Amino acid sequence: MTRSVFARLRSGALLACTIVVTGCGVQPLSDAAGAAVVTRVNCGIDVAVDGPPRRIYAAYQPSIEIAHALGVTDRLVGTAFLDSAVLDEYADAQARAPYVEKLPSRDELLAQRPDFVMSGFNGVFASSAQNSVGTRASLHELGVRTWVLSPLCPSADGLADEAIDPDTVRFDNVYADLRDLGALWGTSERAEEVVTQLSSRIDAVRAKVGSAAKPRVAVVTPKDDGSYTVAGGLDFITQIIEAAGGVNAFADLTTKRNVPVGAEELIARDPDIILTSLCCKATYTRADGRPQVDKIVGNPAFANLAAVRNATVHPFLFADRAAGVRIAHATELVATLIHPELFGR
Repeated sequence: MTRSVFARLRSGALLACTIVVTGCGVQPLSDAAGAAVVTRVNCGIDVAVDGPPRRIYAAYQPSIEIAHALGVTDRLVGTAFLDSAVLDEYADAQARAPYVEKLPSRDELLAQRPDFVMSGFNGVFASSAQNSVGTRASLHELGVRTWVLSPLCPSADGLADEAIDPDTVRFDNVYADLRDLGALWGTSERAEEVVTQLSSRIDAVRAKVGSAAKPRVAVVTPKDDGSYTVAGGLDFITQIIEAAGGVNAFADLTTKRNVPVGAEELIARDPDIILTSLCCKATYTRADGRPQVDKIVGNPAFANLAAVRNATVHPFLFADRAAGVRIAHATELVATLIHPELFGR
């Protein structure tokens, strides 16, 4: 980062420090120049803006798609690290947005002069992460506001998945984030529309699968070294599976979102349905996940798994496990995979 860039960011930080924040942190105030200040609390951190951010950086799929959904595509100065192709409704918008495959370094991020950085996962701000751009506090000191999706809130700034509070992993927190971001970005009306659309679609699925039996679903990632990881209870897919009328067969594992397991553990739990978890390339679709299915189905050790015998091992995208505006799409998709009889499949 150049000295001039640093100076501009530092000036922004000093201006932000003149803001008076109320205890509830949600009421618009005015700064010394009379500009309205909007504050929202995210993961215990006050995020205040004296006007809608104009230079937003979105890291990871959930934040990129949220930015498009809330109509701020033209304010994106950078997007990074898609896990798969964006949803069709955001394809044109993403084609217009600056994009890099890898997360930026701290200097690369600041060189884009963002005034707001939103991350779809908490690791980008984690002190322990190799690809960290620094803690949120360190960016706020430079006048750069930050946001992490609330279902991934760590218990303190600089921590990651190991510090997620399970009680925060909820659909309601996705809706709250959308409303809060809408308020901060000056797109409240659009945010309310998105929340209404998402919640209506998910409620419709819940109603349709309400009285159906609940199959046990495992989300399994076969690794190149022959090992496996599964989505544990902290992963948002647990909420999606439950809304879709199933239960996560590994929901009791809550130390982190992705949990390594051996083949023996997968055999012992014998899930009714297995979803794979393909990641991370901006062109990936579910069809690209077929080799992961073949790797599981073709393993002789899994020949007696119920999911293998019943041909219910399905390709699935890591992107559809995330908290964000894909939650309605993902819930509908999982419901059709685990209850095909209810959806005419």
